[in-house]
Amino acid sequence: MIDILLVPIALVIVLVMMHAWFGARILQKGIIFTDLAIAQFAALGSSVSLGYFHEEYFYILTLSFALFSAFLIAYASQRTLKLEAFIGLLYVLGASGIMMVLSHSAEGMEHFKSLLASDILFTPLEDVISSSVIYAVIALVLWKVYPKTSGFFKEFLFFSLLAVTVTSSVALAGVLVVFVLLIAPAMVALSLDYKNKLLSSFIFGWFFSITAIVISYYYDLPTGYTIVFLGALLSAIIVLAKSKKSEK
Repeated sequence: MIDILLVPIALVIVLVMMHAWFGARILQKGIIFTDLAIAQFAALGSSVSLGYFHEEYFYILTLSFALFSAFLIAYASQRTLKLEAFIGLLYVLGASGIMMVLSHSAEGMEHFKSLLASDILFTPLEDVISSSVIYAVIALVLWKVYPKTSGFFKEFLFFSLLAVTVTSSVALAGVLVVFVLLIAPAMVALSLDYKNKLLSSFIFGWFFSITAIVISYYYDLPTGYTIVFLGALLSAIIVLAKSKKSEK
């Protein structure tokens, strides 16, 4: 049993560490659905690969669509418009595009379910290693280059790095898993108001992800959806319990 769970546990440890940082920044910017919109465009790119190219050019198309959405969001963030509403439009654009592309594919709905939340119990170790290398490079750029930028380039660099992260993550875990790992740990860390918010977001993300993997293994449940359900449930309970009554 331990041998089977080691790889997915290693995967969620890496995913939580990478996504919690981005999640905290997304909450600070107040554009919660950014990651969902980018993830949907990444998923649209992979669907185009499946629907029209028999899964050729998979990574190139997935990354290209994700980077295109990142550019649109970065550009929109420099304009006077309702940014959250614009990002919502991008989300539904990507989601509807996926359904249109896959509507004539025999395995379209299976692919769509996999895009939402993958069964990460059977993720190959080489995929975890290759994605970890990509995340390490992204972390290095965030540490060394990102703080020295400003204006539109800083916004575009942030959303581009998020797009590259999401591209790898969607392929490994799915759109909904990416969303819950980005938002839930950061949101709970802010609600609990611990001194080291990043570390507390790591701990919470690891806790519900690893717990969900074990539950899904023992009860034969879909792992990705179990992670999403448990993460969303615990986050909702904690945030409501720690919230104060509105002054309205």
